[in-house]
Amino acid sequence: MITPLIHRVLKREDLARLVAEIGRLDQGEARVAEEAVRAGEVDAVLDSAAALDAVRGRGGAPAAVPLTLLWYVPVRAALRARGVADVELADYAATLPVVFATWRAVRTVARGETGLDVWSRYVASLPDGTVAQAEGAADVAALALWWAGIFPERVTRRAAGAGMLRAYVAFAAQALALAARILGASGPISPFWARAADQAEALHAALAEARRDYLGRDVHSSESRLERFLARLN
Repeated sequence: MITPLIHRVLKREDLARLVAEIGRLDQGEARVAEEAVRAGEVDAVLDSAAALDAVRGRGGAPAAVPLTLLWYVPVRAALRARGVADVELADYAATLPVVFATWRAVRTVARGETGLDVWSRYVASLPDGTVAQAEGAADVAALALWWAGIFPERVTRRAAGAGMLRAYVAFAAQALALAARILGASGPISPFWARAADQAEALHAALAEARRDYLGRDVHSSESRLERFLARLN
């Protein structure tokens, strides 16, 4: 089951690299960030405007920081801008592009199949009401959010344009809600899946916003790469 992982895997050297990237833009902000890290106020650094500017690579390429931070910082900022202050949800959304960075990782979920009908059949094929079905539902929900947020052009080319994006997000919300219902209120992570289901639209929007900095409107077009470079110069 794909769960939030970024906070668990962050290392002190990762934060040091982020502070160094902040220093490329503003030495004063870097000193503030370094002091915060020493004081254990890691979230204050990750949530700072200085970290967001550094990670996005304003004036140049994206920051030379781990993939986890490249996604977490802008996703977290996008969610906060939408009134979603849940750090765990930001961690989860940013985890998706990190986990699905390779096709091999994608193929471990629902055998790499894409499409709502295939995913629905996959979940239905699992024993009803079991932990296995809950985990399967959560995983295909993650795939739906990932495809709709990171590669929306692939989703819209399949069929009904923006309507298909909405269908993917709605499917993700339903699958996450199913996982929460099966695991039950007593499950240690069930409340998280319920929160994720409630905020599926915000999670999708945050992923879509963050991906524009790295992939542009269409990852496969040279025009998109040029637009992304020029946007950073501004």
